[in-house]
Amino acid sequence: MLQNEKILARNNVKIIDGDGPVLLYAHGFGCNQNMWDRVTPAFKSTHKQVLFDYVGSGKSNIAAFDAAKYSNLSGYAQDVLDICDALDLKSGVTFVGHSVSCSIGVLASIARPELFSKLVLLGPNPCFVNHAPDYIGGFEKEDLEGLLDLMEQNYIGWANYLAPVVSAKGENSVVTAELSDSFCSTDPTVAKVFARTTFFSDNRADLPKVKVPCLILQHRTDTLAPLSVGEYVHTEIAGSTLKILEVQGHCAHMAEPLLFVEAMRDFVGA
Repeated sequence: MLQNEKILARNNVKIIDGDGPVLLYAHGFGCNQNMWDRVTPAFKSTHKQVLFDYVGSGKSNIAAFDAAKYSNLSGYAQDVLDICDALDLKSGVTFVGHSVSCSIGVLASIARPELFSKLVLLGPNPCFVNHAPDYIGGFEKEDLEGLLDLMEQNYIGWANYLAPVVSAKGENSVVTAELSDSFCSTDPTVAKVFARTTFFSDNRADLPKVKVPCLILQHRTDTLAPLSVGEYVHTEIAGSTLKILEVQGHCAHMAEPLLFVEAMRDFVGA
């Protein structure tokens, strides 16, 4: 198998052909590319759309998982760049990232600013840990360690606890069930590494290095990325646009896709 084919298989890359510039979608921790299913139909006629799964998520090639590489978000950012290279994308890519993928997209854009024309960051949080009084990321370090301990002791229990926290839609909602199923289907060994990388990375210093136009989409009420974090990201990325979505939870693209599409379309152009 050629190297490009290996990369596309490794990350289970899917392409929705369309006329126009490229939208590259990157899912959040514990998720997979299917989380964008409510969004992609809106851009079918105006954009070429690329979806993928991070190694260990969705239908990626888990044999490619390397704990050392993926203990740093730069490992995931390199995979994003690999995918673009495998598809021979050299410029004009709009990166659409959710949650931790916002930081991954930031790193990828810093490494290769000529590749990306725009960044759409949904629910970014460059540092989940509180550093009072200057920065409130949403969690005390001890709380996150406790969450990871629960993951270690009772993986399914952890997934069933976290899903309604992320969705803010209650245990019986469709979005909560979809998240819980995705969490449970992710290999626990991989998930533990990705969780630690997600929750304990600190990419605040990278934000001022972003040189491409950036849209920050902030949920009005979000346990995983408080309103103050969205405002912080907006302040740190020069020239960025901040839009508050009237959404509870951390997953507007799943819970309120029409709102998300409308905000995204205004930015990327129809």
